[in-house]
Amino acid sequence: MSITMEELRKQFHEQLQQANAADAFEELRVRYLGKKGEVTGLLKQMGAIAPEMRKDYGAKVNALKEEVESSIKKRIEEAHAKELEMKIAATERYDLSLPSTLSEGSYHPITLVQREVEQIFASMGFTIEDYDEIVDDYHCFEALNIPKHHPARDMQDTYYLSNGQLLKTHTSAAQNAIMKKYGAPLRAIFPGRCFRNESTDACHENTFFQMEGIMIDENISISNLIYFMKTMLSEVFQRDVKVRLRPGFFPFVEPGFELDISCAICGGKGCPSCKNSGWLELCPCGMIHPNVLKAGGIDTDKYTGFAFGLGLTRLAMMKYGIKDIRDLNSGNLKSLDQFVK
Repeated sequence: MSITMEELRKQFHEQLQQANAADAFEELRVRYLGKKGEVTGLLKQMGAIAPEMRKDYGAKVNALKEEVESSIKKRIEEAHAKELEMKIAATERYDLSLPSTLSEGSYHPITLVQREVEQIFASMGFTIEDYDEIVDDYHCFEALNIPKHHPARDMQDTYYLSNGQLLKTHTSAAQNAIMKKYGAPLRAIFPGRCFRNESTDACHENTFFQMEGIMIDENISISNLIYFMKTMLSEVFQRDVKVRLRPGFFPFVEPGFELDISCAICGGKGCPSCKNSGWLELCPCGMIHPNVLKAGGIDTDKYTGFAFGLGLTRLAMMKYGIKDIRDLNSGNLKSLDQFVK
């Protein structure tokens, strides 16, 4: 039988060298590997082989089968490469020095704002981190002092997945992981996309971008938070920015605040973007709750810290005068191509 196999191998390679088209390769595959193929036929002869020789015979047939498969695959790849080379050689040459009539494109306004804010915080000693968009319940809620069935979960209409995980509703979901990664003292920001099942209007979307920031050290107070936020906003808008703090409840901070910015679109007079209030909620913030610090492995007797969740989407709206948040996810190039690189 080994002679038959050798003859079959030689015959196959001779025919393979003569094949040069897709249909010819397929014909060879069927001829040798199909249900009634030559190599398949060798396997059907297994019953006629002496029991003590079957193992060796089967190994040789399988080796031949693999050789046929890999050889056909290699020849197909070679044929495709040769065909591509011929197409390239036949393609009309273009003068690359000719000026383009197409727009070079631009970065998304949220990308521009995010990079600018990252540079500002990096200059103040903050590290820039990244985190998953799909997280588990512990990191998104429980590690943030929001246990199961806590009514605060109703504040965030969450997208749950069939495997028990969820789309993160806020960038705060990264706090626990970052604390465990670096310990204290710590300065870090981590931007990311968030998801909530909200009704859309001029100032709400179900997909939006935030930037979480935390600073943990000895003797940190709310004054440090106000300083860093005022500094960042003044750099972004290149002017002194009017802000206000309102008491706000968030289980992961105590005390908690809402940091609002005077609406840059209407100048504080009131418009749909700010719900006619003259103010736009930009940044939930506050002093990190001791339970959150403990969950992150931080010594609460020695360290305190602040956290904020900066709304990058709303910050981009204020900076560039975008009146409707829905424009940012619309994919409308007429709306987006006005931004420079």
